Amino acid sequence: MSEPAPKEPTFTDAEIDALVETFYAKVRRHPRIGPVFNGQIAEEAWPHHMAMLKDFWATVLQGSGRYKGSPMAVHQRIEGFQEWMFTPWLNLFHATCVELFDAPRAAIIGEKAERIARSLKLGLFFRPGAPA
Repeated sequence: MSEPAPKEPTFTDAEIDALVETFYAKVRRHPRIGPVFNGQIAEEAWPHHMAMLKDFWATVLQGSGRYKGSPMAVHQRIEGFQEWMFTPWLNLFHATCVELFDAPRAAIIGEKAERIARSLKLGLFFRPGAPA
């Protein structure tokens, strides 16, 4: 009989809150992607948006099921959103994870973010047969 797979570490709501708050503060200040996010989300709408993002990451990291939206549909509606934006987004995300978590936990979160980004990129920008 084989050993059971090691269980992924649990992330607390407080840790998820810190991740989302720290990361999106960086995103909002970023010279290239900040204007896109800030242009889509009014200042007074950020608290609601942050709560939704916390629910999303709680669903991803805890399996909470609190997030009920569609990331693909949300990103399809972002005016000015381009494929190159995934690179600085992921760089900021990984830097935030390393800042807040030990290496194994940062790697777990980072891999989940990479998979989400790949999925979004394919859904939003992959157009087989489209002219280059």
